[in-house]
Amino acid sequence: MITNERQYRIAQSEIQRFEKARSEVDEQNKAVHAKLRKAMRESMESQLQELCDEVEEYEALRDGKITSLQFDTLTGVPIGLIKARIARGLTQKELAESLHLKEQQIQRYEATLYEGASIDRIQQVADILGVRELVKLELTKG
Repeated sequence: MITNERQYRIAQSEIQRFEKARSEVDEQNKAVHAKLRKAMRESMESQLQELCDEVEEYEALRDGKITSLQFDTLTGVPIGLIKARIARGLTQKELAESLHLKEQQIQRYEATLYEGASIDRIQQVADILGVRELVKLELTKG
């Protein structure tokens, strides 16, 4: 998942690198068996698609095209907070300042998906991001 503009720029560079490598795979590997070349090309295309999907999601969040997020489990909450920050147009530094923390702390929270963050801290983050409904508990029989 892309969480900041630096990672976004790196992903864009990687996309360009993969596109170039994909176009050269057949040229540079003529001595390699056709099935192996095909596997190499498919592997590159798979990685390229993953990068493109991440870039597309980041752009949609950043540009305000995504306004609602839904998760089926509590483990989705940290990712939701990261996406909410991006959708609100806040940098990690700006969120840190709002919480009176250093930017590196937000980077750590996001890198570890808020592992070790207290419930109170998670609620503070949600409040700053304007998250209305952090978790909806739905009970099932069984």
